[in-house]
Amino acid sequence: MERFDGRKPDQLRKIEIIPDFVSTAAGSCLISSGGTRVIVTASVEEGVPPFLRGKQQGWLTAEYAMLPASTGRRKSRDGIKKDGRGVEISRLIGRALRQAVDLTRLGERTITIDCDVLEADGGTRTASITGGFIALCLAVSKLIEEGNLKESPIHKQIAAVSCGIVKNEALLDLCYVEDSQADADMNFVMDDTFSFVEVQGTGEGSSFAKSQMLKMMDFAEEGVRQLMAAQRAALGEKARFIRQKQKLVIASGNQHKIKELQTMLKERYEVIGMREAGFTGEVEETADSFEGNAILKAEAVSKATGYLTLADDSGLEVDALNGQPGVHSARYAGDHGNDKANNDLLLKNMESNLNRSARFVSALALASPFCKTRVFLGTCEGTIIHAPRGSGGFGYDPLFETDSGKTFAEMNETEKNAVSHRARAMNKLVEAIS
Repeated sequence: MERFDGRKPDQLRKIEIIPDFVSTAAGSCLISSGGTRVIVTASVEEGVPPFLRGKQQGWLTAEYAMLPASTGRRKSRDGIKKDGRGVEISRLIGRALRQAVDLTRLGERTITIDCDVLEADGGTRTASITGGFIALCLAVSKLIEEGNLKESPIHKQIAAVSCGIVKNEALLDLCYVEDSQADADMNFVMDDTFSFVEVQGTGEGSSFAKSQMLKMMDFAEEGVRQLMAAQRAALGEKARFIRQKQKLVIASGNQHKIKELQTMLKERYEVIGMREAGFTGEVEETADSFEGNAILKAEAVSKATGYLTLADDSGLEVDALNGQPGVHSARYAGDHGNDKANNDLLLKNMESNLNRSARFVSALALASPFCKTRVFLGTCEGTIIHAPRGSGGFGYDPLFETDSGKTFAEMNETEKNAVSHRARAMNKLVEAIS
């Protein structure tokens, strides 16, 4: 069929996005999709709704309205009683854009996306979502520029487009004339993996076949791909705040430990040491447990740097020595980090002991500027041998033999990371944050 405006069935209307359209807003844009034009603004307020207070997360909500002259025939303004369609669309926009943000990294603040339709020519809700994402990114950029956030919590890109069945043919991005004649009308909200965030659809004039549904899905994916390219073009260099890799500071000066944790975390975070993050102080490990010391370190460094921080406190517990060296493992012989002196003292204290059972224990504390600190524990059972073996690892690794018959110092990195106390704690952490 020949479309009303001459487009091909799978062709978007002309899209234009003008960022920073409202100078007084934290973020804004004017988005035009064919004859549809929407002003979108993002406002930021400290605090969250009552149902979220104390839950250590932020909130995003949205409001949508059509201005009186947006349809040609004057539409009454919303009064005390909100227009039902406007309320439904507001909720859709809020749900869609909340998918873009890790709310636990926003802090206890609220971002409100306001969408005001200047001219309506079909697809106003999808244009509002696509433009709302732009306003959201610009608001986050401003929070970072002003020092209220250290990094972006935007972990997905979101856009939306409409499709429909008109005269038994699937069409992308319906204008008003097509929408008013459509037998089926659908709205697709997607993220940048082209997974569905929300799908709305109805057979308004008649039912439609599965093949037509699949055709609309294909059209929508390609349309969203083009809309996301337009979003990034409009944002320019501020598009870097989309899926910005989160920094994770390792609260340690031990390069062996930092490297080990970096390897375990793979590519999930941008992992840096605490010195690189600007923390040059020392944290006194005054707790009497691995968990307590890990929390002390993680929270001190997170508070000072403003970044997510991971601290490990680990050590060796020997049964015949009533759990020693325990939390004093690194300074067992007096000098902190003197591995040879620590190993020599351990062997001396174990000379007459037949019970050689021991375990390495690791407590990983993950501290956030916004959320409660979480702790993950891991242990690895083994025995203390009578003389060092192996040239790898650090600390007590040459004296600790696992049931594989190898000491930690004899294992390569892959072997050690498969069974170590730290790896087991890390597995619990990764599972919890996935």
